[in-house]
Amino acid sequence: MRRPDHQTTTRPPAAEGGPEDGPPSAGGGPPEAEPGSPQPGPRGATPPRPADGVTADAVLAPYLQGQAGDFLRSLRLHREHSAPSDANGQGAEAAARALRRSARRISGSLHTFRTVLDPVWADHLRTELAWLSGTLAREHAYAGRLTRLLEALHQLSGAAVPAARGTKPAATKSAGAGASPSSGAAAGPAPDAQGRAALGVGAARAGALLERQLTLARTRAHSAALQALGSSRFHAVADAVALLASEVPLAPGTTGRGAEALLEPAERAEQRLIGAVAALPPDASAEPYNEAQDAAWHQTRLLLRLHRYAHEVVLGAADPVLTGAGHALDLHRDAAEAAAAAAAAARTPRIAPATAYALGVLHADQRHEVEAARAVFRETWPYAAAMTAP
Repeated sequence: MRRPDHQTTTRPPAAEGGPEDGPPSAGGGPPEAEPGSPQPGPRGATPPRPADGVTADAVLAPYLQGQAGDFLRSLRLHREHSAPSDANGQGAEAAARALRRSARRISGSLHTFRTVLDPVWADHLRTELAWLSGTLAREHAYAGRLTRLLEALHQLSGAAVPAARGTKPAATKSAGAGASPSSGAAAGPAPDAQGRAALGVGAARAGALLERQLTLARTRAHSAALQALGSSRFHAVADAVALLASEVPLAPGTTGRGAEALLEPAERAEQRLIGAVAALPPDASAEPYNEAQDAAWHQTRLLLRLHRYAHEVVLGAADPVLTGAGHALDLHRDAAEAAAAAAAAARTPRIAPATAYALGVLHADQRHEVEAARAVFRETWPYAAAMTAP
């Protein structure tokens, strides 16, 4: 694994407990890097490697067992804080974040280092952990999405304007278009003021609509999480993780092999990431509402996570030069999903024109946040050579 040269631009680190989707699905796995993708080479000292004489099982097994132990401790804390006496639920939420964190790391490591593990066991446990992590993440994701959208609406509309309820809203072209002043507005407010008044009225209604929709989705996600945690499927997952905490099933012939056996799969994970970044659409082809390109960026985010976890296994710690890039991709995911929620709300039947207008402005705002996050990623991505797509 390489330690890349990185730019001087720095960004705040991503919070580990932030809303994240589940690990990559068990079916197929991430795509391989394209053969023609540019590959950067190290320019400084020799890349760090595991210590000589250390075996692969002596590196991988303690990592997986440590994450399994964290998983079981988080599960115990979640059960303790889920009691009715814990009124605010903050303890249960923190425990659920820690539970997802361990599940993601175990699942990601099982994917990357499958060749040195019992493949049948690794594939099954990875699938089950992906299900659990995804189920637990939805409630937190809906809550974070609602907070993000309501804050954006407040910033876009400013303070609430109750008097604007009697103002005739400006005509709108579509849910995503700007407002055009009405033809008889010469004696009324200026176009900007009139548009701001219409946005103020629409923002209040749009916020109420989003709150109803996302709160309902969050409630359903909470019920699904509780049902999952009480299911026989979850208990089987917990039992499997408990066994992992004491024994790691390895592939035949792995015991006693050198730590070099871990470098090849870790480097493959790194090359898949580099290839995915190289394949991202260049800035010149970017458009304001290019939702079709979101999937490639989301896939890059998942590959970056796999690379981070592989780095933790092989070298004992996350690669700090990727912190800014990872944070930018988290912001990209949040903004893209928030924009999709605003667009979905705008398709609600029989909503008022002012509400549709506010949701269109909100959608445009979040799509601009998507573009900003992509720009930050390109600034903070440490492999400069991989940013030039062929």
